Order: sequence, then structure tokens, then C-alpha cells
Amino acid sequence: MAIAIGLAGAGRRAAEVHAPAIAACPEARFAGVWARSPGATQALAARYGVPASGRFEDLLDHCEAVVFAVPPPIQPGLAEVAARQDKALLLERPVAGDLAGAERLAEAAERTVSQLALLWRYSATVRRFLTGAVPKTFPKGASGLVVTTAPPDPRPWRRGLSVLRGDLGPDLLDLLDAALGRVIGVHAHGRPTGWFGMMFEHEGGTYSEVSMYTSPEPVRERAEIEVFGSGGVADVDGVAAVGREAVDTMYREFTDTAEHRRRHELDAARGLHLQQVIEAVESDLLHRDGD
Repeated sequence: MAIAIGLAGAGRRAAEVHAPAIAACPEARFAGVWARSPGATQALAARYGVPASGRFEDLLDHCEAVVFAVPPPIQPGLAEVAARQDKALLLERPVAGDLAGAERLAEAAERTVSQLALLWRYSATVRRFLTGAVPKTFPKGASGLVVTTAPPDPRPWRRGLSVLRGDLGPDLLDLLDAALGRVIGVHAHGRPTGWFGMMFEHEGGTYSEVSMYTSPEPVRERAEIEVFGSGGVADVDGVAAVGREAVDTMYREFTDTAEHRRRHELDAARGLHLQQVIEAVESDLLHRDGD
């Protein structure tokens, strides 16, 4: 039986990633759209011939699962409401605007089943990297790189840090954590308005280094990881690895999670851990930048 899925959000990611995937998923029924902008809600709903809800609670009345494509600061409050009604949750990353919100969301999500939209982890290329290539290296360390264009923002200090919370940063941090072990220590340095670097200590005694650069001018996006060990080197290009196949896999797994009420490894608890890492990087970087 198809799972009735409601979409919360009507922005770029909702329109370009989630709505087409819900409509195309054989195991899903697109139950409707809600967003804070009535005009955007109506437009996106009309494109797919589904109901446009005036209130978030109205959307919940017509679905079994909710896909979130909303700004991180407002996601926890909405997810709490949905979790109280036992709706399955597909959450954006990062899961919240701050650590307190992530903790609140993770606690609420314990009432239901949840999954994170970490698209890299649903890619067949990335999964082969994690389960096949990485173990063969007998990993001792890793490096990561993100290069992206700075988003328009009136607060210059946010431009660099936004990569940690954007389309590439959370996925890269998650993959490093999955490849080498849970991050237990963070050291960051550099300038948040341009280049900055991070050193991570992982459980088991391995280390990784990541460089992130946000350019004021348009550049070709890059997001790459290399893992090193006595068995050699394994690498993956996150930008090249993610396409429609990864989105379709995510939705197949989410409908299975929702139908069978089984826990997914990429759940809200995972989102809380990533939020802790992101907040630790930001705290260290901004503290040093202010010295």
C-alpha cells in the first residue's frame, strides 16, 4: 500500500528535489503541500495536482509521513507536532538552527520513525566506497575538501560558515564520520569569510582534516574525500556521486521505514550528532576569529 506523504516547504529544495521524487515514487502517494508562503504553496501544489494546506496541522490530517524542506531553525517545532501524531519524518540536514533545537527534535523523534536527507549516503557510488573501498585501505586517516560559491548574506561572517550547514558540508562531515568512526574531537582554524580548516579526532585513534573554501565569485562546486591507510587510498567525489538515483533510493527506504516502522541508521539521533560536530566547529572557529 502506498504511503501518504505530505511535503512541508515550497522553496528550491522542495520544488527541485522532494516534490518530483514523491510524485515519482511507486510506494508513495503525494498527499499535499504546506509552506509558510501561501502563494508558493498553491503554486507547487498545483504543479502536481495535490491539495495545498493552509495550516501545517491540516497537512498532517491527510498524511502518514512528512517530508521537511524548511529552514533548520523552524524544523524542530514542526517535527515535534508531527511526531506527536506519530507521523514518519524525513528531515533536512542540519536538523536544527542550534544544538538546543536538535536535542529537542531528537527527543521528539523517539516517539516515531525518522530519516535524514543526507543524499550522499543513498548513492550507490558512496555506499560502495564505504563498504568496499574504505575497509581495504585499513584506514588511518582521511582528508576532505569543499569548494563552493558564497551565498548572498548581509552578515559576512556567515558566508564561510554557511558551507557547514549547506548542501555539501553536512554530507561530507557525515561521510567522514561514517568512514573513520565517530568524531570525538574538533579543532578549527582559518577565516570564516574565506578558507577554513578542521581537524577531527575519531573514535579508535584516527584523524581527518577538512578544508572548506567559499568563493565570493562563482566557482565549480567540489566536495571530495580521500581515505588513507596501509592498504592504499580510497577516494570519492560527492558532487559527481549524487544524482536522481540517490534521491529515488532515499524515498524507497523512507517509505519502507514509514510502512514497517523500523529504525533507519540515518535517523534524528544521527542528526543530533552531526549538529554537535557543526556547532563545535563554529564555536572554535568564531572564538579564534575573534581573538
